Amino acid sequence: MWEMDYDSAAEYWTKKDKESARMEEGALKQRIEEFITGHNTCALATATADMVRNTPIEYNYVDGHFYFFSEGGLKFMGLKKNKNVGLAIFEPFGGFSNIKGLQVQGVAEIIEPFSDEYLKVLEHKKISKEAIKRIPHPMSLIRVVVKSYDFLDSDLKKEGFGYRQHLCVS
Repeated sequence: MWEMDYDSAAEYWTKKDKESARMEEGALKQRIEEFITGHNTCALATATADMVRNTPIEYNYVDGHFYFFSEGGLKFMGLKKNKNVGLAIFEPFGGFSNIKGLQVQGVAEIIEPFSDEYLKVLEHKKISKEAIKRIPHPMSLIRVVVKSYDFLDSDLKKEGFGYRQHLCVS
């Protein structure tokens, strides 16, 4: 009877990364930030022991953190029980020679409405505080503090690097 070797499959990239040509950390961080700022939508994954929610959502990238305004939804059940989140930003698949995407692991926090940080992100989005105050319930603001990035870019191979680069932030 066949049995899946989950451990071996989970270790695939860890082993492959050890043999891969690595970019210098500063150059990698710059390339990742260019990718982030070149997009504005991601999939935000939240989870509990018995539920996973993966929400397509617009993000704002401010001072190295991801921010999401949200009216609500099931993602908040995940955030209530588990602050660890995953983000995925990607371009449409165009074949293995044209892969571009970013996976982010981080920790989510809810920012107090109308705090200095909340107002800073509103200003970044060019939304007035008065406009938000007219809404019956203020929008929730989720901040994700990044722990690590996994960046996929097939163009990196042309530059002599592995097309997958891992960067720990915290």
